[in-house]
Amino acid sequence: MSTDRLRYVYAVTRPFDGVLPEGAHGIDGEPPHLLRHGDLVAVTGAVPAEEFDEAPLRARLEDLDWLAATARAHDAVVAALSTVTCPLPLRLATVCRDDSGVRRLLEDGRDRFVRALERLDGRVEWGVKVYAEPGAAEEAEPAAPEPGASGRDYLRRRLNARRSREGDWQRADALSRRLHGELSRHAEAGTVHRPQDTRLSHAPGVNVLNAAYLVDRARSPEFVQLVEAVSEPGVRVELTGPWAPYSFAGIADEAPREAAR
Repeated sequence: MSTDRLRYVYAVTRPFDGVLPEGAHGIDGEPPHLLRHGDLVAVTGAVPAEEFDEAPLRARLEDLDWLAATARAHDAVVAALSTVTCPLPLRLATVCRDDSGVRRLLEDGRDRFVRALERLDGRVEWGVKVYAEPGAAEEAEPAAPEPGASGRDYLRRRLNARRSREGDWQRADALSRRLHGELSRHAEAGTVHRPQDTRLSHAPGVNVLNAAYLVDRARSPEFVQLVEAVSEPGVRVELTGPWAPYSFAGIADEAPREAAR
């Protein structure tokens, strides 16, 4: 089995004072390493080539358990960084052959990294989801006619249940549009992601809005109050964060990747 160790790159930052918080562990279970190149710092960790070299990595990315564990370790490092500086998170499984490859990554992508860091400095990401969620007291659609019930009663119950669901969805959709417009005015930027399949997330209701907002850290309390003030029957609003600005690190995605070959 190969004993080669590759360099996994979690994020790029500007040089900062201090060290990462104790307990910050990367994929290999050890504290990440800070590699400075000019006016940029790459946050890296050593990973085994038998998992992260190009061919085995393609296979590993099909393993959902492995992928989830890797994503959690990646996120943990970025979250730790967020307590001491403003990180630019890189894509999951950004891997270089060695430290020289990391330096080339920083050199080739310098302009894009610097622009992104300037845009993200002092800002955090908040996630907002809106769900159409029928109330427990509302009539559920019958699965089959009840014994002794007429066909007309059964169809009426189905129609009423369907109208109830459609009303909930329409209220959630209207609220989502209003809320997204208002939150966008209080954020530096906003982006709407594809709605989540609640069959996979196991969240109740139907996801109507799945959005992220880039907010000045100092204005975050005001932003949170805006979201928490929202209330509508049959509609649930979920706020998460603050996070490192994953949804707004797109400039870094264009930077060259030093593939582990």
